[in-house]
Amino acid sequence: MRILMVSEDLPAPSMGGLARHVIGLCRALADAGHQVDLMGNDDFPEKVAGDAMHFGGQFFPELRGQFSGWKEMTLGVFMPGKRSLLARRFARAMQRRAGDYDVIHYHGHLPNVAYYLPPSINFLQTRHDQGSDCLIHTRFRRGEVCHDLDPRACAGCRTHHPNWLQRYISALAVRRFRYEVQTGFARHKTVFVSDMLRKNLSRCFGDQAWGITVHNFVDTSYLKNLSTHQPMMLPNDRLHVFIAAKLYPAKGVSALLALLKPQLGHRIVMDIAGDGEEEAMLRKRYANVNFHGWQSMETTLKLAMRAQVIVVPSVCEEACSTTVLEGLLLGKTVFALRRGGTPELSIYASRPDQLRLHEHLEELASALLNYTPRPDCVVSPQVAADANHAAGRLLALYSLPPGPIANKTTSGLDPSQSRSTKTGHPVDQRSTR
Repeated sequence: MRILMVSEDLPAPSMGGLARHVIGLCRALADAGHQVDLMGNDDFPEKVAGDAMHFGGQFFPELRGQFSGWKEMTLGVFMPGKRSLLARRFARAMQRRAGDYDVIHYHGHLPNVAYYLPPSINFLQTRHDQGSDCLIHTRFRRGEVCHDLDPRACAGCRTHHPNWLQRYISALAVRRFRYEVQTGFARHKTVFVSDMLRKNLSRCFGDQAWGITVHNFVDTSYLKNLSTHQPMMLPNDRLHVFIAAKLYPAKGVSALLALLKPQLGHRIVMDIAGDGEEEAMLRKRYANVNFHGWQSMETTLKLAMRAQVIVVPSVCEEACSTTVLEGLLLGKTVFALRRGGTPELSIYASRPDQLRLHEHLEELASALLNYTPRPDCVVSPQVAADANHAAGRLLALYSLPPGPIANKTTSGLDPSQSRSTKTGHPVDQRSTR
């Protein structure tokens, strides 16, 4: 099969979870004998991503304009037309290439791109965040999860005290964006990385079958040589904790460190991989925490392997945390909050208490301080969170005729069926090129 992957997140000097997801999927499909090429941004040269961009196919730097601000923060509004113009531009770039491929698979931040593609094109997009109805993608505002569905309230994410005009203009932008997304989803195939994303979307769009769930995955090729990285040998009264996260409020790192501050460096040895707006402040405030900045996937996993516990302190609703999956597949005990798509990932745990979910950070911090370390879990080499398993399910979707998944026969594609076993399904090795 000839497959064109599309993501404006690639290439980049520091690849996030979405970018890693795309490259892992490209490699799994290419290894299975399919022709896989990638369309990405023209903001950075390929070399900034190093070896991470090596997937065996061609790269087309044809997406542009996603970093244009349109003075939204200065004016305190979401600008009507901005996301429509960008989505139309992306759609045209995909359409120019469409004749050379059997399917186009988009992973990005403009879900309304489906609105601008003809129904005849075999197009599928994976939704990795809450950007299908939320223009800042996270539904997180002023330290709290946002449940407000009124488009007029969205102006509060561009200015703290919006006036009537800012509310009116932002509401126009949000209503137009949501209309385009909803119409596009009704025309084309849509995949969500968690059931939570599908359910949250139905609050705005109505309770319909907007798509199906294919959970996020881990590229297990990076885990092969990690068994030699043993946990640090610490005194019995100290716990080695690892966090991999973007350092900004929604990820909860600063809030958790504040709760643990009296114990940091004494009862808890903390390593943190990640960068972000709070990094400089946290480095200054917590001299006894090991901040490593942004790290490659390989280095991040090595740091994780040395720890006794992985903590994912996100206070936003994570869609399908790669860090949780990686921790589970490394055999580590993982602490996280019971919100977003994280509870769904318990199906990938090797034992019932491997993923420890808590209602709030205070409870998580207390449980961490009272945790008695235990040996790592033994993880099966074939699990449903592997890239090959996800690629196999997506190939079945690619093979369906163009149009929304809800109108197709999807026997064997229901996400609940994939949860009954932890044995991955091999990717079809036959190329249809």
